[in-house]
Amino acid sequence: MKKFFCNCTAIIFFENNQCVSCGSELGWCPACKTMRTVISDNNGNYHCSEQSCGAALTKCYNHAVENVCNRFLLTESVTGAAEAFCDYCRFNETIPDLSVDGNREKWHRIEIAKRRLLYTLDMLNVPYGNSQDGFNTPLSFDFKGDTEKKRLLWLNMGKHEQVFTGHADGKVTINIREADDVEREKARVSFGEAHRTVIGHFRHEMGHYFWDVLIKEKQEEEFITIFGDHNNPDYGTALELYYENGAVPGWQQNFISAYATMHPWEDFAESFAAYLDMVSVVDIAFHTIPVNPIDPLSAGFKEIADQYTQLGLLLNEMNRAVGLIDPVPEVYTPAILHKIEFVHDLLRNTA
Repeated sequence: MKKFFCNCTAIIFFENNQCVSCGSELGWCPACKTMRTVISDNNGNYHCSEQSCGAALTKCYNHAVENVCNRFLLTESVTGAAEAFCDYCRFNETIPDLSVDGNREKWHRIEIAKRRLLYTLDMLNVPYGNSQDGFNTPLSFDFKGDTEKKRLLWLNMGKHEQVFTGHADGKVTINIREADDVEREKARVSFGEAHRTVIGHFRHEMGHYFWDVLIKEKQEEEFITIFGDHNNPDYGTALELYYENGAVPGWQQNFISAYATMHPWEDFAESFAAYLDMVSVVDIAFHTIPVNPIDPLSAGFKEIADQYTQLGLLLNEMNRAVGLIDPVPEVYTPAILHKIEFVHDLLRNTA
């Protein structure tokens, strides 16, 4: 993930739609292929503020109306449809039921993870597309929640439609329960997983998608040599065996997770997800300016604050790359820094 800057020179992030320093509106400019300060006129028209670009822009429908996106389209590409979706939102086929309390917030978290996923895929220049692109294995997303049957409740006690996170023929389904931190942590502990995040689910399921796109009927022999025969046993049999017996003893030597032992397809999907984790973190480090260590007992406050900011940015982006919370979530405005400097001077003078 590259570093992005507002016109006021403040660092901005991939998820932002407003600069916390100057209040400017932000968004993804498809012409610049980066986050930019976006300017609107009195008629509600937008354009990129970068002088070398200046592209006329239109907000993605999910940005303008649903407030779960931060991307723009080139106005010249908008056909006049009431709902103009950006290059990432156009893959959505099903969104959560927004009449249910909390679903919009869960959808927002899912969209953030999805954008980071697709950003990495674009960076790697791997092929994907939907049916409108004429792609042979069209990619699409369904974001749904478990639904209780409400009609004749006394007859349907305990019956409900359960949504399973998974992949089938290009369609990636994510149960929005995964965007509920409490429920996801319960599942993580219940399944004994070291790591369970929304973006982790995306990266895993995209492993299945790219198996269909890049391996199926193309490189299956090479796949079998490394991961094993995906036809023997078949997936259903392997699934039953796994849930009956668990992972084979000593799996840590050859598999990245216990679940990867279940079937060669899952081994590949887990390995694929791990590679995207790896690429994302290394890319963030590559685009972060290295800083020299300093002694906080002798350095000036500005040196300390600047280095802490750089380290915080690095740590936050690394955590975000694998779906973890920010270790340094605070935003340090000049006013806040001024107060902290007072404490610094107070303690330094006392010492």
